[in-house]
Amino acid sequence: MTVAFWCVLIAILLPYVCTVITRFSGFGLRQNHDPRAFLEGLEGFAKRAHSAQLNGFEVTPAFAAAVVIAHIAGTASLVTINVLAVLFITSRLLYIICYLADWAVLRSLVWFVGLALIATFFIVSV
Repeated sequence: MTVAFWCVLIAILLPYVCTVITRFSGFGLRQNHDPRAFLEGLEGFAKRAHSAQLNGFEVTPAFAAAVVIAHIAGTASLVTINVLAVLFITSRLLYIICYLADWAVLRSLVWFVGLALIATFFIVSV
């Protein structure tokens, strides 16, 4: 298993960290009978945590595909692939922090960095 593959697992799990933050940011599990209605009514910090969760679910397939394609192509060095993967995970952690802190402009910049890192997997695999 390469570091990049472990990063894929981390990327898969990160949205669930946001789920835990959403559920326990003052609301607990009392709304577990109708969680979608509960989530629609969120505001503030809990809503931002939920939004970060959704974005994590959206971006993870692209990241996972980029890692797998880079490995299959075999033209990029393993070190390059691993470094890009760690940088992507770092960008996701910063993204979550920015979302929770309500730093909208910085969050968007960090999101763009993550997207650029995904594209870079393809560029180095040519």
